[in-house]
Amino acid sequence: MTELNLLMVGAGLSGAVIGRMMAEAGHKVTILDERDHVAGNCHTERDAETGVLVHIYGPHIFHTDDAEVWEYVNRFETFLPYNHRVKTTSQGQVFSLPINLHTINQYYGKTMRPDEARAHIAEIADTSIETPQTFEEQALRFVGPDLYEAFLKGYTMKQWGVSPTDLPASILKRLPVRFNYDDHYFFHQFKGMPQDGYTAMVERILDHPGIDLRLGQRFSREMAERFDHVFYSGPLDGYFDYALGRLGYRTLDFEKFTEIGDYQGCAVMNYGDPDVPYTRITEHKHFAPWEDHEGTVCYREYSRACGADDIPYYPIRLMGEMEMLGRYVEHANQEGGVTFVGRLGTYRYLDMDVTIREALDTGRAFLKHAADGTQMPAFSKPPL
Repeated sequence: MTELNLLMVGAGLSGAVIGRMMAEAGHKVTILDERDHVAGNCHTERDAETGVLVHIYGPHIFHTDDAEVWEYVNRFETFLPYNHRVKTTSQGQVFSLPINLHTINQYYGKTMRPDEARAHIAEIADTSIETPQTFEEQALRFVGPDLYEAFLKGYTMKQWGVSPTDLPASILKRLPVRFNYDDHYFFHQFKGMPQDGYTAMVERILDHPGIDLRLGQRFSREMAERFDHVFYSGPLDGYFDYALGRLGYRTLDFEKFTEIGDYQGCAVMNYGDPDVPYTRITEHKHFAPWEDHEGTVCYREYSRACGADDIPYYPIRLMGEMEMLGRYVEHANQEGGVTFVGRLGTYRYLDMDVTIREALDTGRAFLKHAADGTQMPAFSKPPL
C-alpha cells in the first residue's frame, strides 16, 4: 500500500486510536491539538498540593462489555478494579443512586421486600401515561411523583437548563429504579480506572515513530490541502466556521477546593434539590482507591449553556439542533477528503469505550478503502 500523509485533528481518544492504527499500517501521521496536552476531556494530572490524580475536565469512569476495547486500553495502561457508586443529597438526607430498594425503603421509612416495593411503585406511578413523550412523563410513569421530585427533577433542570417537560423521554432511557440493594452504577463486564491516568494511556498510544504530535496548534481548513486525508474530531459546526449557526451544547464550570482528610466519603455526591446551584461534588482521590493521600481535591460542578469560548461537553440534540445538524451533515457529505469522528465530530454523547470502538472501526474502514482505491465517507457512524 502506498504511504499516505494523514492528519488527525484532536489528540483525544479518537485521534489517538486512529492515528496509532494508521502509523502501525505504515502511514505518516500528524496529530494536531489546540490544547497543550493530549487526551482531550479525559485529561488527568497530579495536583501539585495534594498529589491526588485529578480528572481536570470532570470524572471519567471506564466501563464496557466490549472485550476488544478492554484489551486495547490495557495494552497501553494498567486498569485497576474500580466499582463506581453514586450518592445524592436530597431533602436533607443522603440516598444511594441509582434508585434501588435501599433508596425506596429509606425515602418512605419502610422495610419493604422487592415484591412489596415493586407493588408500591406500581401503585403510585402514573399509569395513565401510556406512551411517555417527555422526560417528566417517563419519570412519572415509572417511579411516580415522590421519587421524581426527590431524585430526578431538580438535578435534570440544573443539568440541562430546561424544564423536564421540554426534554424527550429518550433521555431517561431505562427504568430508573432497581428492586434490590445493588447500588453499583454500572453493570458492564469490564470496569476499572487507569493506574497512571488517562493522559498517560493516551501518551503511550501516541508513542510511535510514525506519529508527529503538535500541541498548542489550531487547525484551519487550508491545512487539509497538504494531506491525503483528514480525520477531524473537533466540533462539526466549527469545521464549517459555524456558517449555519452553532449547535447547542451544555458546558461545565468547576469550582475546585482542597481539604485535609476525606471530605464527603464517596467519589460523587449529587445534589437533587433545585435551590442548590451545583449538580454534584466530585472527590477525586476516591477514583483511585489504591492510593493514599492525606489531602483531598474536590470539584463543585455547575452546568450552563455553552458559549462561543466555552468547552462543549453535552450535545443538546433537541429539535432545533437536530434540524441544524442535518444541514451540517449534508455539507460534510459533500466535502471529500475528511472523516468526522468522535463526540464533537458527530455531535453525539459517547462513552469512552464507544469512542474507542468507533475509532477502531473507522480506522479499519479507511485502510480497506485505501487498499481498494475508494473514497472514505464523511462519517463511518452517521450522526442522524
